[in-house]
Amino acid sequence: HPRITMSCVPVVDDGDEVCANCGKQGSDTVKLKNCTACRLVRYCVVDCQRAHRKQHKKACKRRAAELKDEQLYSQGQERPDGDFCPICTLPIPLPMDKHFLFAVCCMKRICKGCDMAADQRGMNDCAFCRTPFPDNDTDDDDRLAMIQARVAKKDPEAITFLGEKYFHGDLGLQKDARKAFELFTEAAELGSIESLFSLGNVYRLGEGVHKDMAKAVELYEKAAMQGHVDSRHNLGQSEVEKGNYNRAVRHYLISAKMGHKGSVKMIKKLFMAGHATKEQYAEALKGYQDAVDEMKSHDRDEAKRFGN
Repeated sequence: HPRITMSCVPVVDDGDEVCANCGKQGSDTVKLKNCTACRLVRYCVVDCQRAHRKQHKKACKRRAAELKDEQLYSQGQERPDGDFCPICTLPIPLPMDKHFLFAVCCMKRICKGCDMAADQRGMNDCAFCRTPFPDNDTDDDDRLAMIQARVAKKDPEAITFLGEKYFHGDLGLQKDARKAFELFTEAAELGSIESLFSLGNVYRLGEGVHKDMAKAVELYEKAAMQGHVDSRHNLGQSEVEKGNYNRAVRHYLISAKMGHKGSVKMIKKLFMAGHATKEQYAEALKGYQDAVDEMKSHDRDEAKRFGN
């Protein structure tokens, strides 16, 4: 076969149905493929894409960043399933660690309202799965054994939880940031949103790995787009530190509407400094209050009244 040579000449008109480089029309025999980065233009062959790269690079990069932002700010505006109590099905108030008990038998976060209600009915086992608690529910060895049993079954929430224990040196474990990093990585690969956030923290703090804020932000973005509220708030903080106040406010508005009080405070601070509008602050306040109202229940109010 004779050697085929390209005679592509860059064209100005990037029509949807023509190759952006040579102008060849798409047809049943000529299948045009989108530029996967920006999806603005199409090409008939890889050689055309390469030939057009220098001319297209700037617009491609700009549009790719726009597409990323569209995803970043449009996704993750609802909290993930793990943020809801499996018994009353209401979202757990923030900060979550103050409003739930973690059942190491089934790896469920049970809100304090449901836990107290179960206790008042004389239920001394797990309010969700009915697994009997150890004789002494503060026994680290028994709790650790339950966690490790779930870890052996590749439960991503159990692996994340064990990672946190190594990170902080709890349950009688020696603090080991590197081991925590390995567990967070494994859990993230198995689908744990919480581990994406924990990995972001590891890179932000530089514990167990070299400090890398760009990597931390990348992980926070992945978690935030799946509804992780603290990751969203941290992205806002990252943008504040860079002086990107408009981007920061967009992040804070999302997390405020999901019930993050700290995000409301940050928008107020930015408003007072002239970096956010009165309307944005009012929107944050209303969204936050709506989220708080959604999390309320009689049992939770009772638990709070009794100091639980």
